[in-house]
Amino acid sequence: MAPFDPERERAILDATMELLSEVGYDRMSIDQIAKRAKASKATIYRRWQGKPELVVDVICRRFDMDGPEGADTGSLRGDLAAVFRGLCETVERKHTLIIGLSSTLLSHQELARTLRAHLRARDFDAVREPVERAVKRGELSGPVDAGRLFTIAEALVWHRMIFAGPPFGPEFVAESVDGVLMPLVTAWSKG
Repeated sequence: MAPFDPERERAILDATMELLSEVGYDRMSIDQIAKRAKASKATIYRRWQGKPELVVDVICRRFDMDGPEGADTGSLRGDLAAVFRGLCETVERKHTLIIGLSSTLLSHQELARTLRAHLRARDFDAVREPVERAVKRGELSGPVDAGRLFTIAEALVWHRMIFAGPPFGPEFVAESVDGVLMPLVTAWSKG
């Protein structure tokens, strides 16, 4: 089978995103997506098993669900701040879609299962690499679970988004990194 055409894939993902925003998950159909993307249903089903997989692809791949890229700043604190700022930017870009889908995730178990399965397979290199560098530099006494650290960072950002709202300014980044993430990482590395 020939590889999937990237332009065709982009058109389908764009059409899905547009329809999600316009009519929501429940009222969106594969027929509508195909029509909007100028693709056949067979083309869509060749790449995705169904609507849940397609929507999860939009959520995860199109919106950097695997986490932001971090820079090597020379210190664990600087690296965590860079990763955390990137996470804030990612959440600001996708929050409307995720919040809009939150009630759908409760009522459509197939979509929720598909999203959870993808989330378990996430790549945490953006967090793992700064932690490994910190261990090599002697800033940490041992390794730390990158997935666990990313989950805490993500929870801080989503809590802020849902309950207090943006902006995610420098004060929020500093408070989160210095008051929560650095103490946790330090404690976890000893433990």
